[in-house]
Amino acid sequence: MLTLYPEIKPYIDHRLAVDAPHNLYLEETGNPLGIPVLVVHGGPGGGCQDYYRRFFDPQRFRIILMDQRGAGRSTPLAELEGNTPQHLVEDMERVRELLAIDRWLLFGGSWGSTLSLLYAEAHPERVMGLILRGVLLCRPKDISWFYQDGASRVFPDYWEDFVAPIPVPERNDLVAAYYRRLTSTNELEQIQAAKAWSIWEGRCATLNPNAKVVEHFGHPHVAIALARIECHYFINNVFLEPDQILRNAERLAGIPGVIVHGRYDMICPLDNATALSEVWPEADLKIIRDAGHSASEPAIIDALVRACDDMADQLERPE
Repeated sequence: MLTLYPEIKPYIDHRLAVDAPHNLYLEETGNPLGIPVLVVHGGPGGGCQDYYRRFFDPQRFRIILMDQRGAGRSTPLAELEGNTPQHLVEDMERVRELLAIDRWLLFGGSWGSTLSLLYAEAHPERVMGLILRGVLLCRPKDISWFYQDGASRVFPDYWEDFVAPIPVPERNDLVAAYYRRLTSTNELEQIQAAKAWSIWEGRCATLNPNAKVVEHFGHPHVAIALARIECHYFINNVFLEPDQILRNAERLAGIPGVIVHGRYDMICPLDNATALSEVWPEADLKIIRDAGHSASEPAIIDALVRACDDMADQLERPE
């Protein structure tokens, strides 16, 4: 089984001012002359983690990490103003132009798969390939599964902690109830709601319980950005038209892709990936038997590292 490449540090980082008040953090790692790959993190609002650099052979890839608006090291943290998928796609284009990249590979998981697909459908001529993990199509039923009725029946014990901050009369629409608290002027109420929202996600992210993953999701800096931005997107139907990604999938024609999805993904159920693969024949769907949602699970790591190595072989092959 393949594991992550050794730890590596960025050789340069950047700050990119986009629409006020947003200022984005970017970094580059690996080979400046290698295949450019943009890591598109999850959430929305999750931010990049250092281990994301390590899915790629640093001799073959120019590895670019970008914290999306309001997330990670981008500022201001957890900012909702001017924060939509359309803004994020525009930001990706600005980053591409800043770094003088003609075409690049996109590597996105969970919400990062959503955003990668939206970018590829908007700018297919700029995408040389897609490697996606834990696909999320952001259909209403996908949001309802995790935040209203679905995963609640698989993890009823964790669910009790998730709904605890919400009075019973408000539980018929938990996204709306959480949104009221996450946008409250009461900072204590905000952070309490944010931690409950985020820890629910962290607990459900792995096939086997993983205290480190839960601890990461429960960190106040991570939780406030993740919860506020996710809830902002979800209460607004992710600012997308119904079935937008699947309906526009013909724009992916000719783009090679790999879809890595855990069989027991309880955050983004497998039907997200199968529905996408049915309308994108160039994609190779890899269903990972012993895995859930998280990119840190051993079988997911193995599949993603193999996908990156194989994609590099394909892209470096003379035409």
